[in-house]
Amino acid sequence: MTSMGLRLGIISLLQIVIGTLGNFSLLFHHACLYFSGFRSRSTDLIVRHLTVANSLVIVSRGIPEVMAEFGVECFLNDLGCKLVFYIHRVARGVSVTTTCFLSILQYIIISPRNSRWGELRVKAQKYIGPFNILCWVLHMLLNIRAPMLITDKWSNNNVSRGIEFLYCSVVLQDKDTDSVFAALIFSHDILCLELMIWGSGSMVFILHRHMQHVHHIHGHHVSSRPSSETRAIQNILVLASAFIFSYALSSISHVCFSLFDKTAWWLVHTSAFINACFPTASPFILMRREHCVSRHTWRK
Repeated sequence: MTSMGLRLGIISLLQIVIGTLGNFSLLFHHACLYFSGFRSRSTDLIVRHLTVANSLVIVSRGIPEVMAEFGVECFLNDLGCKLVFYIHRVARGVSVTTTCFLSILQYIIISPRNSRWGELRVKAQKYIGPFNILCWVLHMLLNIRAPMLITDKWSNNNVSRGIEFLYCSVVLQDKDTDSVFAALIFSHDILCLELMIWGSGSMVFILHRHMQHVHHIHGHHVSSRPSSETRAIQNILVLASAFIFSYALSSISHVCFSLFDKTAWWLVHTSAFINACFPTASPFILMRREHCVSRHTWRK
């Protein structure tokens, strides 16, 4: 084990610990509220699914990376490699879609009741459960080809065209077929990014307009402390910025993978770190955001 491998292993291990603790803390918080008899909010079920997906993204890719960087060899056979990468791809897709849906649903919830989106509030809340199930099924189907491209590193030492990780290899076989599946996943990511920007921007607009209305009513008798709407706007912008920045970099790294027959080791490590950045940060942002947005929602 080299000194560089040790440093990378420690960084990856810290990311796993912080991200897993953050997601399980958020999940535990929701469980405590549920068993304490508090009424569940419409977004709670989405957040639970998001924490599970985020945890799977971090653990499925992070633990093998850490083990390999610390010098452990031959710990995954061919079936293990296929399973680990399939879980990671499905969980990543669910994380992206669920974060996008969470933003849109919260926009619908805080929309005025007499607006077009406000009228969809009750209907949207009825379909949260089926949507979560459909989301998992959709990404299981979208990534069905992923296990076919994965093999363990030790049974396939001569990868003519593909990506070599420390513990597994991705063998790119039919360029046209691979391009079709890559285009489907990339289109999904772009669509989610656009919807996330639209949903977050719309929420900021509504909250800002409400804040101006409150200032107009109270005049100069407004507290100098930041209002709940101000804090909500800040947290919405932080979550949206983290989402867009993380998945934009992730998409760029995947494009880089497709451009090279042999991938540099630094790109592999960078991709693993980037993929886990948003799942690691999102529970901490959500724990700050939920209280602000929900307070504004309950007032309506």
